[in-house]
Amino acid sequence: MIYEFLLTIPKGKVITYKVLSKKFSLHPRTIAKILSKNKYPDKYPCYKVVYSSGHVGGYILGVEEKIKRLEREGIKVKNYKIKDSYIIKEL
Repeated sequence: MIYEFLLTIPKGKVITYKVLSKKFSLHPRTIAKILSKNKYPDKYPCYKVVYSSGHVGGYILGVEEKIKRLEREGIKVKNYKIKDSYIIKEL
């Protein structure tokens, strides 16, 4: 399950919709749609999923909350974008 997989993402790292789409054999937009329905955002950290470009994208609790949660993990966000060094680009 995608939500359970989110729990394996290390602190201080994020993953892309594209990487998740390859892992679960789904289109990246399908991954985004599934994550947008996360009823337990405090349990399943869907805020740790970003665009391949590094842009943070949307979040069920709002983009500003997503940025706060990322920054609490030590991930620096500048102009709604994350540096490549924080991004898991392949599994």
